[in-house]
Amino acid sequence: MDRKRKGCCSTWGKNWTCPSAPGALKPWEAKEVLSHYKKGLLIHTHDKDISQRISFEIESKAYVDGYYFAFSMSDCGLCPECTLPDGGPCRFPGMARPAMQAMGIDVFATARGQGLPIETLADESCKENWYSLVLFE
Repeated sequence: MDRKRKGCCSTWGKNWTCPSAPGALKPWEAKEVLSHYKKGLLIHTHDKDISQRISFEIESKAYVDGYYFAFSMSDCGLCPECTLPDGGPCRFPGMARPAMQAMGIDVFATARGQGLPIETLADESCKENWYSLVLFE
C-alpha cells in the first residue's frame, strides 16, 4: 500500500475496524449509513480506552431508551493486539465499531467545529486527544 492511500495511520491494514479490513464498509459507502442520523454526541478524553468505553455505555443506554439504531464510533482498543495481521477473526465482533475517520468523518474538523482541542502530534511526548461519536436517529 503506497503512502498516499495509507496516509499517516500507523494501524492501516492491522485492525478489523479499519476500512482496509476484508469486508469493511469503505468511507465512501458510509455516507448512506450516516445520512439516517439526525443527532450526535461527541466524546472527548485523553485516553483511547476510556473514550471507547464511554461511547459503548452511551450507545447501550440509548438503545434501552428507544434509540434502537444508536451507533457508536471510536478507535478500537478492545484487544492489546488485533488478530487481523495474523489472519484470525475479530475476538469481539459484537462490540467492534469503526472509528469516525474510518467512516469518512473528518475528526479534526469535527472537534474544531465544537471548539475542542485537537492537533497533530509533534512527538510521543504530546498529550493525545481522543474522540468518539455516538449517533442517534
